[in-house]
Amino acid sequence: MKSRRGKKCYWSWCSGLLLGFLVTSASADGLLSLKVENDAFSAGGDGQYTNGVEVIWAFEPPDRHWARRLADVIPGWSGSTLAGVTYRLGQQIYTPEDIEVETLIKDDRPYAGLLFGGISLLSEREHGGLRLADSLHIDVGIVGPASGAEVVQRNFHDLIAADKPRGWDNQLENEPVINFGYERAWLKQQDVAELSLEYGPSAGFALGNLYTYASSGLGFRLGEGLDRSFGIPSVAPAQGGQSSFRRDRGFSWYVFAAVEGRYTAHNLLLDGNSFEDSHSVDSREWVGDAQVGAALTWDRWQIAYTYLWRSEEFEEKDGVDQFGSIVLSTWL
Repeated sequence: MKSRRGKKCYWSWCSGLLLGFLVTSASADGLLSLKVENDAFSAGGDGQYTNGVEVIWAFEPPDRHWARRLADVIPGWSGSTLAGVTYRLGQQIYTPEDIEVETLIKDDRPYAGLLFGGISLLSEREHGGLRLADSLHIDVGIVGPASGAEVVQRNFHDLIAADKPRGWDNQLENEPVINFGYERAWLKQQDVAELSLEYGPSAGFALGNLYTYASSGLGFRLGEGLDRSFGIPSVAPAQGGQSSFRRDRGFSWYVFAAVEGRYTAHNLLLDGNSFEDSHSVDSREWVGDAQVGAALTWDRWQIAYTYLWRSEEFEEKDGVDQFGSIVLSTWL
């Protein structure tokens, strides 16, 4: 069995290798985003999905970029029409509601951390007066102590003098994860008085040992200069990278709202480890999200805020979850 130090070195080496690959294969001209999701940005308590941090690099791939060759071999995709590629690196932290209890809380969700890296392919085209927006996602990572979630939460709570999280000895065991996701949105844009309105449905799925689900939703954006920006900011478990904007176009703004329903066949963060005994709860098959928010864009900068309500994800849960997301983006 590997020592704890050996495991840390191994995952540090893997993370460095992944980061090196992303840096060397990325375009020098792109959109850098920092996304922070936290229950402190809402009326929610310090539990459930309690914190997420993600760095996103989005760019239009050059003609001979490997992503265009990859798109050519994927059914229904074409490298010549690939609109963008995003690289994503992030960490998410999940805890029960009462983090000061040291013993296992059987009727609340497991402690779990997720460290992941991902790649997304983005495609857009016009068809019959609609804008079809497709996104394909590949994510790899680790759930368990190797994610570093315990260290991050303990140190941050010490820094801000918050309640000490005492139950991390009950967290899920280390398990590598790989997940694939796809989503398509059918969007219509029209003028409303002096503003622009964009709306339409979406559908997608995820497949892997982290999440397996099918989803459908409906969203809209209303504001000025919608032709300068694209998409509604996503919130986990949806992958990031779909939201973007054109640079150096002055000031613009929009508000947005969306609903999404998911039929979930598997959620590792609730169902527990796949091959080892671990804490688990009875996850619900049907989960719904409702979100509202706003985005402000100025030349090379954009800031977006999202407030999300999520229905009960497991049988023992009583009441909806609430958390917020802030995304700060700039063109480099």
